[in-house]
Amino acid sequence: MRRLLAVCVVVLGCGVGVGLAQQLPAGTHEADDTSREDAVNARIRDAEADLEKQDYKGATVKLKALTVDRPKDARVLYDLGYAEERDSDEAGAAVAYAGAIVADPAMGEPRVALGLMDARAGRMEKAHEELLGAANLTAEAPVLRGRAMRALASMDERAHPDAAREELLAAVKLTGETPEDVLMGADLAAAAGDDADAEAAYRRALAVEPDDVDAEAGLARVLVRQKKMVDAETLLAAALKAHPDDPRVVSQLAVLYAAEDKAGLAIPLIEKLRASRAGFAADADLTAMLGHLYEVSGKNAEAEALYRTLIAGDPNDASLLDDLGGVLVKEMKYADAEVVLTKAVTMRDGFADPKDWGAAAEHLAYAASKNGQPKVALQALEERNAVLPNSAAALYLEAISHDALRETKTAIVAYKAFLAMAAGKFPDEEFKARHRLVALEHEK
Repeated sequence: MRRLLAVCVVVLGCGVGVGLAQQLPAGTHEADDTSREDAVNARIRDAEADLEKQDYKGATVKLKALTVDRPKDARVLYDLGYAEERDSDEAGAAVAYAGAIVADPAMGEPRVALGLMDARAGRMEKAHEELLGAANLTAEAPVLRGRAMRALASMDERAHPDAAREELLAAVKLTGETPEDVLMGADLAAAAGDDADAEAAYRRALAVEPDDVDAEAGLARVLVRQKKMVDAETLLAAALKAHPDDPRVVSQLAVLYAAEDKAGLAIPLIEKLRASRAGFAADADLTAMLGHLYEVSGKNAEAEALYRTLIAGDPNDASLLDDLGGVLVKEMKYADAEVVLTKAVTMRDGFADPKDWGAAAEHLAYAASKNGQPKVALQALEERNAVLPNSAAALYLEAISHDALRETKTAIVAYKAFLAMAAGKFPDEEFKARHRLVALEHEK
C-alpha cells in the first residue's frame, strides 16, 4: 500500500511539476511583451538618432532589421524610406514609402515624400495623386497638408497656372501666408499675364524681404512687359550692385538692354558673368542669350561659334538650328544655311509655336533662293504659308523663285501682289520688281 502511495505521489508530483512549468504567474507574458516592445522602440529611437546625425547608411541597416520585427509599422517604413532616399536609393525608398502608406493610410508624411520624389523623376500624374491624397487627409496637421498643396501648386505652375493659384490659395487657408507664398503668387499672376497684380505682389514680396533676388528679377520682367523701362533699369542697377555675379540679375538686365536696343551694354555683362565661373560658361541659356546679343549687334562670327557650341550639345534643338541658319544667312553662307534650315524645318514638332516653324520655313526659302535653289524656296514658302498670313517679303521670294524657273505668268502675279502689299516699304525690291514686270510683260 505504501509502495502504491509512493508511486501515486511520484506520478502526481510529475504531473504537478509539468503543470507548474506550463502555467506561469499572471502577468508574466505581458511583462515580457512590454519588455520586447521597449527594446524595439529603443532600436527605433537609435535608428532615428542616426537620421538626425545624417548617418543614412547606418540608419538604413538598423531600420531594415527592424522591418523584420515590425513589417507593417508605418513609422519604421517611413523612416526607412527617408534614409534610403537620402542615401540615393530611390527605388528602395519608393517601396518603403508605399509600404508605409499601406500600413497607415491616414499617415501623410510618406504620401508627401513619395509625391515629391515622383515629381522630381517626372512622374507627374502619380505625384499629383499622392500629394492630393496627402492634402485631403483632414485629420493630418495643417502644416503637412499645406506643404502638399504648395507642392501641387509648384508642379502646376507652368502647365496649369489657374489650378496652381487655387492650390496656393488652399495652402494659405491652411497655414497662413508665407513670404514664399507671396512670391509664388506673383509668379503665377505674371504667368497668367496679370501684370498689374504681379507687380503689386512682387513689391509686397520685396517689402517683406527687400533683398530677394527672385522677386527683383520677377518684378523687372513685369516692368519691362509694361514698358516701364526706367523703373526696371533703376531696380536692376541697384540689384546688380548688391549681387554683381547673380545670373538672374545679370541676365534680366541684359534682356532689358536688348529690349532697348542697347546690346553694347548687355554683351559685357554676359561675357563677364560667363567668364566668372565654368558653370556659367556652360549654361545653355546664358550662352544662347549672348549668341543672340552678338547677332543683333552684327557680331555674326561670334554668334555662329556660340550657336554651334550649343547645337553640338543638343543637335536636335530646332530653334537653335533656326538661329544658326539665320546667322549663316547674314554671313552669306547660303549653302550651309540651307542645310541647317532644312533640318530645322523637318522638325516641326520641335517648335513651341507653329508660327515659329513657319518663320523658319521662310528663312529656308530665303537661303535656298540665294543659293540658287528656287524649287526648294517655293516648297518652303508653301509650308510657311500653311501657318502664316501672306507678307510682302514672302511674296517677293515667291515672285523671284517663279521668275528663276521661267514660270512667267505665275511670276507676274506674284510680283504684282508684292508691289500691292509693299506700298513703298521695300524700295530696292520694289524697284527690281517693276523692272522685272516690264521685262516679263515684253517676253509674253
